[in-house]
Amino acid sequence: MKLSFSNLLRFLLFCFLFFAAQGRAHESGTSYLTLNIEENRITGRWAIGLPELAPAIGLDLDRNGVVSLAELRAGQSNIHAYASSRLQIKADGILGVIRFTDTEPMVERSLGESNLVLTFVLSDLQTPRILELDYRLLFDIKPQHRGLLRLEYAGQTQTAIFTADIPVQRFELGARSPGKEFLAFGWQGVLHIWTGIDHILFLLALLLPAVLYQEERAWRAVRAFRPAFLNVVKIVTAFTVAHSLTLSLASLQIIQLPSRWVESAIAGSVLLAAANNVWTIFRGRVWVVAFGFGLVHGFGFASVLAELGLPRRSLVVALVAFNLGVEAGQLAIVSLFLPFAYGMRTSRFYQYFLLRLGSGLVALVAGIWLVERIFDVKFLPI
Repeated sequence: MKLSFSNLLRFLLFCFLFFAAQGRAHESGTSYLTLNIEENRITGRWAIGLPELAPAIGLDLDRNGVVSLAELRAGQSNIHAYASSRLQIKADGILGVIRFTDTEPMVERSLGESNLVLTFVLSDLQTPRILELDYRLLFDIKPQHRGLLRLEYAGQTQTAIFTADIPVQRFELGARSPGKEFLAFGWQGVLHIWTGIDHILFLLALLLPAVLYQEERAWRAVRAFRPAFLNVVKIVTAFTVAHSLTLSLASLQIIQLPSRWVESAIAGSVLLAAANNVWTIFRGRVWVVAFGFGLVHGFGFASVLAELGLPRRSLVVALVAFNLGVEAGQLAIVSLFLPFAYGMRTSRFYQYFLLRLGSGLVALVAGIWLVERIFDVKFLPI
């Protein structure tokens, strides 16, 4: 297959736009709502990503890209009005009135992001049997946004995830629903892989040469499907075991690393995996590389669960479900990739266009990510 310069430009443009779209989806963010059910009242703490909230309300008055404390103070009433219009809480069918108790803007840094923290109370309510929440924060402008709920009552904790597709949920106080929580966190694991462009690119960079082998510094197509399949199984299994290990250790707070270190290391892993397809950095045993870098990616997965602050019992359920969801998301990608790669393995399109030029593009993007994450700057929209 002959490759013209114009076709190359079209391919690179397509890849960049695709990565940009996926990257924006992955950066859609998460907000965290904690509700404590007490006698005759409900108290709440709501952490909302400031970079997402600011454009929704227009907090950056001077449009310099930074929301100052003065701008937060000036917009506090608008913040409260906006937040209360996106959350309704009913106790046994009676709609509660949210009264915000934060008199000064509170901003906290968590996992490398700035969150605005709102506190509120719903008083004059009988302790309910059924609590119903209608949660629609940012869904109208960021459909991929999600809200994580931690509900505390009588020493028990319930968790839930609100999305644009599931904005309304009911809770029977005192009766946990482990099955519902399990499915919710499992689906979030799937979405984390499907919308996590850095994880997808890393996985594809490792899998691209799985249907090839090197002979005299040239790539040759494998002669049968079985070797390619076994190679993929080794890579995916090694990556799975590694990230499952660090995901568990980090989520259970046995080992913790700074977010910037983890995100920078993930970008570095993508860069090296892609560069290896062009300049053979790691010779043989790619599964060993997959295991080593999988340890790093596990810390990245753990960041999604860490902020919720679940008690140990709920965390174990969420951890197992989320991990299984990640594996399901990976297997879906592999099941689509492997037949395509095997069928195309002998073509110049695959060996030169996808493997070399595609890996070069991925390495370039990952290199820019690495600089961005180390120095906390932003060049790309992904």
